[in-house]
Amino acid sequence: MSIPQSGGGQIEDFSQLAQMMADGCKPKADWRIGTEHEKFGWLTDTRAPLPYTGDRSISALFAGLQTFGWQPVHEAENIIGMTRNGANISLEPGGQFELSGAPLESLHQGAAELQNHLDELRSIADPLGIRFMGIGAAPEWTGDQMPVMPKGRYRLMTDYMGRVGTHGTQMMYRTCTVQVNLDYASEADMVKKLRVALALQPVATALFASSPFFDGKLNGHKSWRSRIWRGLDNSRTGMLPFAFDQGFGFQAYVDWVLDVPMYFVYRDGKYINALGQSFRDFLAGNLPALPGEKPSLSDWADHMTTVFPEARVKKYIEMRGADCGDQAHIDALPAFWVGLMYDDAALDAAWDLVKGFDAATREGLRVEASVKALQAEANGVKLLDLAHAAVGLSH
Repeated sequence: MSIPQSGGGQIEDFSQLAQMMADGCKPKADWRIGTEHEKFGWLTDTRAPLPYTGDRSISALFAGLQTFGWQPVHEAENIIGMTRNGANISLEPGGQFELSGAPLESLHQGAAELQNHLDELRSIADPLGIRFMGIGAAPEWTGDQMPVMPKGRYRLMTDYMGRVGTHGTQMMYRTCTVQVNLDYASEADMVKKLRVALALQPVATALFASSPFFDGKLNGHKSWRSRIWRGLDNSRTGMLPFAFDQGFGFQAYVDWVLDVPMYFVYRDGKYINALGQSFRDFLAGNLPALPGEKPSLSDWADHMTTVFPEARVKKYIEMRGADCGDQAHIDALPAFWVGLMYDDAALDAAWDLVKGFDAATREGLRVEASVKALQAEANGVKLLDLAHAAVGLSH
């Protein structure tokens, strides 16, 4: 998950919230591709998940990565991430090792970045008897076996997840994803891309489904990770049906995020508990966690990272529906979405594929894709046919 934001100045006017998204608009020549992926580390002799501390651990990997020019990111005395040349390494709650790649100009640059990252990591991990696994969900480890990362944000989220859903801690500690982040030229371009991204996200879920095992047995789903997301917290996940309403734009997205309950406020290197509180109250100076204080733009940026729809908008659009897989799959996901989103004719044709879907069809495909992958069907729409058409447009 994201490294906490800093700076940005106090929010003086409500319009600044939507303006933050508008600031992401870029001419096509400046569009970039950012790929993120998570993976499970494990010990080859015991098959146990990789701990945070010890001779064979995440901390040992961080120490080794510093020899390649990676700079540590601390929370209190603990290293919880690394940064280098626009790329970041961070830790998910159960120690999933995440690379958030730099914004790059081409798919080939992204593939080279991934190869370099894996080469560096293997050069440190192999002598320690550490391996990595690209898969959507931990196939056999129980929740009690997973390590807990020393991040205040995750402590708060773990507490909250048990109150609002059934699968939240499974998502946090035992799943891995790959996603791609893409730019938009204007508000209208964002709207079209977000709608296509949401409607076709079940295709990505089906194509990249790789989590049929959980707790050491088959779980009845091709993508258990996708199933987990449906049991997390309905206030901050899902297919965003309002994004298909007439007049949708930056402000409508802001209004939704404002009504999602808060997790925290980050101050002086610490996470302050604001679980369930309202960002609207924060704007008015009435946040119980910080009475009389108003938010900064970095607080808003942090809050935007606590919503988890199938496609998410910040200053770019994140495609969030895919399980992680092997190296080839990590390279393939951005190729699929770039082919659809960065070519005007392909984007228009993709919208033509899905513009007739109602909310029930989109949600039905999402649900069925997690169970049956490409054999899914909802309201007469066969996901295999939709995937064939979408891949054809992308190619």
